[in-house]
Amino acid sequence: MNNAQLEKIIGYKFKNSEYLERALTHSSFNREKNTKHKDNERLEFLGDAFLDAIISVELFHRMSGDTEGKLTKTRALIVCEKALADAARKIDLGSYMNMGHGEESAGGRSKDSILADGAEAVIGAVFLDGGYEAARRLVLWLFEDTINEAVEGKIFLDYKSVVQEVLQSGGTPVNITYIIDREEGPAHDKTFYVHMECNGKCYGSGSGKSKKEAEQNAARQTLNTLKRGEIF
Repeated sequence: MNNAQLEKIIGYKFKNSEYLERALTHSSFNREKNTKHKDNERLEFLGDAFLDAIISVELFHRMSGDTEGKLTKTRALIVCEKALADAARKIDLGSYMNMGHGEESAGGRSKDSILADGAEAVIGAVFLDGGYEAARRLVLWLFEDTINEAVEGKIFLDYKSVVQEVLQSGGTPVNITYIIDREEGPAHDKTFYVHMECNGKCYGSGSGKSKKEAEQNAARQTLNTLKRGEIF
């Protein structure tokens, strides 16, 4: 598709079009085409850093009475993979991505991970081309609804999604499953006990009044364990 149309959608005209072209190039495109074009991974790295900074400043001003811990948790809701993928879909980013036929055939244009990385790369490209203020305007427009809902307490942390994102970040394929260990109590008031496995290894466990709640608690325990460095 025509990148000029994407520029109209995001409200930013690139002075150096190579930045945008690079931001839209998935690594599979270069591997398959055997080209020397640069992919978007370095821009993704840059965009990730500036996204965190822009959201942090915005929350600092909008949540002036909240603690550092509250600010951190709220930011996590906004910069997670799902929110980034939703932002990418807002501008139909998948349609503009350059990727290999194999990745495209596997549904790459709609994968949350690829869309999230692409969104960060576009933010990084806008920063390089137009500076902090241009990147800030784009981020606040892309994430306007998510920021408002997070600040108002209308969205909650999906621990299962965060765990999957963290475990996939190492680049190794992961197979995450939640297994019910047992159920206790009468039919109208059951408690479910669940543990989470990744590639056959037990990572965390949790309980809850529903299977969904138990799975979320197992994922939350896994995150806490990962943060303490007790896994890996």
